[in-house]
Amino acid sequence: MEKLIRTILSCAVLLAACATTPPINVAGTDAALTPTKAVTDIETARGRHVAWGGSIINTTNRPDTTEIELLAYPLDSGGRPDSTAAAQQRFLIVRSGYLESADYRAGRLISATGTVTGTRAGKVGEASYVYPVLLADQLYLWPIEEPRQPGSNVRFGIGIGIILH
Repeated sequence: MEKLIRTILSCAVLLAACATTPPINVAGTDAALTPTKAVTDIETARGRHVAWGGSIINTTNRPDTTEIELLAYPLDSGGRPDSTAAAQQRFLIVRSGYLESADYRAGRLISATGTVTGTRAGKVGEASYVYPVLLADQLYLWPIEEPRQPGSNVRFGIGIGIILH
């Protein structure tokens, strides 16, 4: 019986080790401060540490930084932008160094943490627009999801079972 308990505990530990964690650390971020709230009250937002994400609209490489324009979506429990939710304010991510714009291209999802530094005036088409600016300390470019093939999701495999008497 003792051997059985050790086996069960070992399996539980191994399964727990396989649990996934969010790809960015959102500890200590202000979850209530959205890009929309930041742009409406930038003086309160400035200097706050946040976790934001969204869909890339444009990436621009500058001499010492890369700027990414995003359409914000709320983050789900895994830190991924939820593109099925209502879109929020556009915002800019500024990251020191060079990021390959072919990788950080329009339509890709990205999550970031960083400090709100202020706002920047710009244009969306011919309309004037005010972007909140996030100086990023962490970035995560989400993998492109492959479209699901039609058909059954049933899979067969080999497993291990324990029988107790």
